[in-house]
Amino acid sequence: MDESTAKPLEGVLVVALEQAVAAPLATCRLADAGARIIKLERAEGDFARAYDAVANGQSAYFAWANRGKESLVVDIKKSSDVALIRRIISQADVFIQNLGFGAAARVGLGSTQLRAQHPRLITCDISGYGEKGPYAAMKAYDLLIQAESGLVSVSGPAGEYGRVGVSVCDIATGVSAALAINEAIIGRGSTGRGAAIRLSLFDVMAEWMSVPLLQHDYGGTGPNRVGLAHPSITPYGGFLTQDGATLVISVQNEREWRDLVTKVLNKPELASDPEYVDNSARMQHREQVDAIVQNVFAARSRKELEQQLGDARIAFGAVNGLDDLSKHPQLRRIRVASETGEIDMPAHPDANRVVDRDTQIPTLGEHSDAIRVEFAAK
Repeated sequence: MDESTAKPLEGVLVVALEQAVAAPLATCRLADAGARIIKLERAEGDFARAYDAVANGQSAYFAWANRGKESLVVDIKKSSDVALIRRIISQADVFIQNLGFGAAARVGLGSTQLRAQHPRLITCDISGYGEKGPYAAMKAYDLLIQAESGLVSVSGPAGEYGRVGVSVCDIATGVSAALAINEAIIGRGSTGRGAAIRLSLFDVMAEWMSVPLLQHDYGGTGPNRVGLAHPSITPYGGFLTQDGATLVISVQNEREWRDLVTKVLNKPELASDPEYVDNSARMQHREQVDAIVQNVFAARSRKELEQQLGDARIAFGAVNGLDDLSKHPQLRRIRVASETGEIDMPAHPDANRVVDRDTQIPTLGEHSDAIRVEFAAK
């Protein structure tokens, strides 16, 4: 393989006792980087396979997070299958699991025991709340963590609570796991030893909540739910145009404020008005600021405003629906094969990461026979 087609994790073997979203997304990132992923599934399969069938016959969740893997059906309650898994792990670089609390250890696949037997092994345990503490044994799914971590309390408009529209806790944890595993692989190159990675959805999201938590702990109060607005910057939010579009603008500094009022709002006097002269002053008069912007936007079309905002170098974007995203000129896609047909999905975030054209979504147990032969007891 020449340098132009080589991938950084070629030759890395990952064993994944995974389900749903967080761990599968982590191993999907590793697969895209060239790692071989052996995905261990129960006879019914990863339960994400059955979430829906909207992606050309496949589950949208499963199709998104499981391309390029090998599927091996096992029963971890059978000693023979656990022995098979252990043989595979003996040759693996990484073992990742996100089963329920203590489930892997109870069948002899605990990370501490595995690393004692295989010092070069990198283990990654993903849990809901961690392995210690009063919440350790609690079931944890994305919405529950959104709620428990305080994310729901700072998201959306005032009034009835709502969840973030994607599985952000799972996604954040999966990406964090992939990053930690790559760090451990690099570290092993220097030390010759593996590592123990322990991540929980709650810890990851609590860390993401650092800014509102610090504002609460040191400022006496956290941010209110303000919808599309920003809790501490104005004007920063969504404004309705004459033709019914919602444009979001972001004014980050005083130069941008001057450009907004002189080049877009046609109210240059506001640049030196003491009530609006800097962000602190504007925050004290937020309702007036938002009303001024909204009145101007309501009298102009989206196209006209986009031109003016662009000319003034004011950051802006439109509130798009999924139909808009599907046709967005910046949306890059990849095509992945499956047993029910090809699926177009958003590309890897790294624009230079090429996903092979022959990458497929595995059928349940597709690789079981071959893997069992490859790792048969000698």
